[in-house]
Amino acid sequence: MAKHNFFVAGTDTDAGKTLVTTGILQAANRLGLQTIGLKPVAAGCEQTPEGLRNDDALKLQAAASIKLSYEAVNPIALPAAIAPHIAAMQVGRSLSADRIAALCRGSMMQRADLLLIEGAGGWRVPLNGREMLSRVPQLLETPVILVIGMKLGCINHALLSAEAIVRDGLRIAGWVANRIDPRMACYDENLATLGGFLQAPLLGEVPYLDNPTPEAVADCLDLSPLLTER
Repeated sequence: MAKHNFFVAGTDTDAGKTLVTTGILQAANRLGLQTIGLKPVAAGCEQTPEGLRNDDALKLQAAASIKLSYEAVNPIALPAAIAPHIAAMQVGRSLSADRIAALCRGSMMQRADLLLIEGAGGWRVPLNGREMLSRVPQLLETPVILVIGMKLGCINHALLSAEAIVRDGLRIAGWVANRIDPRMACYDENLATLGGFLQAPLLGEVPYLDNPTPEAVADCLDLSPLLTER
């Protein structure tokens, strides 16, 4: 089984989950670790000769050192770039937390050092009329890495997300400040406020990048709090 498993959640749809997830994978690869990235549910896929493909899932597949099939990385691919439960309904499919967790468990049996499961949207994303995607990390009992999109309003988004994660019985293993608004006023003050309220280590600050790459993000990260996890 993978030694260290984490669920990557964002404060919003545009927080930068995929960029940060690929950066964490790249940083772990540099340490000689065996890594896997999963995107179990992806809404917003293009039809290709090989089937439906999602750009974020392809990036995770490319960044991981263990090369799984696309279907293992992204087992549930939905065409429309909308809320997953609506995208599934549009094509006559239903989503279930138990099924998604089972798909993740299959990949978690791989002999990897670090496995990351990227969520979709924010923490409270419906799968159906009664379940949220946040039920999946609960079933898997995986700690959470919270990606905070640094912009006006991020404190509210981050603290509400953190409260929900803890209320769901999960632990925040670390958080990443991803600067998505280069003109954000009082960035340092906002960062300090978040650090004062969030009871978890800051894994790194990702500046606004004109050319965002996993390598550039990896340069900004410290994975030691994750790799000392039990």
